[in-house]
Amino acid sequence: MALISKKKIIYSISQGLRKYLLKYGRIVDFPIHYKDLLRYNTSIPLYDYKGNDTLWETVFYSESDREEIHYNVKKIYALLKAEGDISVMKHLYVDRIDLCSYGNTQPFRVRIVNRINDNFDYFYVKNADASRVYGLELEHLLSPNRISYLVHENTLIEEHIAGIPGEMFMKLHIHDQLLNPIRLAKEFVKFNERCFVRLLGDMHSSNFVIDVTPDFEETHYRIRAIDFDQQSYEGKKSIYLPQYFKQNNALIKLGLDHITSESMVQYQREERALIANRLKSSHKEIEDILRSMEHDTISTIENIESLKTDLARHYKNEKFLSCKNMGGILRESLEQVHKK
Repeated sequence: MALISKKKIIYSISQGLRKYLLKYGRIVDFPIHYKDLLRYNTSIPLYDYKGNDTLWETVFYSESDREEIHYNVKKIYALLKAEGDISVMKHLYVDRIDLCSYGNTQPFRVRIVNRINDNFDYFYVKNADASRVYGLELEHLLSPNRISYLVHENTLIEEHIAGIPGEMFMKLHIHDQLLNPIRLAKEFVKFNERCFVRLLGDMHSSNFVIDVTPDFEETHYRIRAIDFDQQSYEGKKSIYLPQYFKQNNALIKLGLDHITSESMVQYQREERALIANRLKSSHKEIEDILRSMEHDTISTIENIESLKTDLARHYKNEKFLSCKNMGGILRESLEQVHKK
């Protein structure tokens, strides 16, 4: 089983990464920053509809601050969703702002509501961590999913990724009569392969969601990462394989029960072929992000040495042993999709 024994180090955004973000339109001047949201007066625990503590806290601001903060977070929403068109703000209001005090970056979650139809959406305001930014960008470039996020100074704004949390899905839906176990197991194999190839770690059930799309004949599933803090950080190969987390056992069992070893290899090859195509279509962006990572510090020397040794053994490829940093290891890992 995969275990993470130490809390991850937070890395600031380097000049090289900042240049990349500016070049590709990810840096925008915000009207409000993470530190501004810390000016709350009081907070109360947030409970779900069943009365369970969500471990989030709803924060409250003084009268003098609230109007300004709410107006500015609506402007951020307009930047994230409508390229800054403030006309979308007219019918929006801030329902609440929540704080996750136990998370690495202690994010704020803003709930925005349209007063005309009560439709709502979320976005997140976080301390910018370089690992997470690299993870978001690599998800955008190498996965089937597009990611909307913005950075300014030390603040990161992220869109909400919709789906059923993996932990909840395995608890409430895994035995549903309408579940298609083969399709779901196939998606887990492909998700497992994606994470391993692009070195996204810590994908246990609390860090991904399952997006369920009913079709006229069948139900389609997509597993989407929602936590990118462990991008190219840990030193153990198993941390980058969701199949080794005990929290994912229900999905792993589906695969053991419904997929043959031949089918599993086929799905892995399919996913690697898709990643290879994305590497070709986004060659310039991938090259720029890898160069930034190769000149950046996003892990410890011990983790780098351990991971490159693990991967050299896994792929039977000594090129990994000459890698000097996590960017180099990731570059070599992506090279392997052309060889499988």
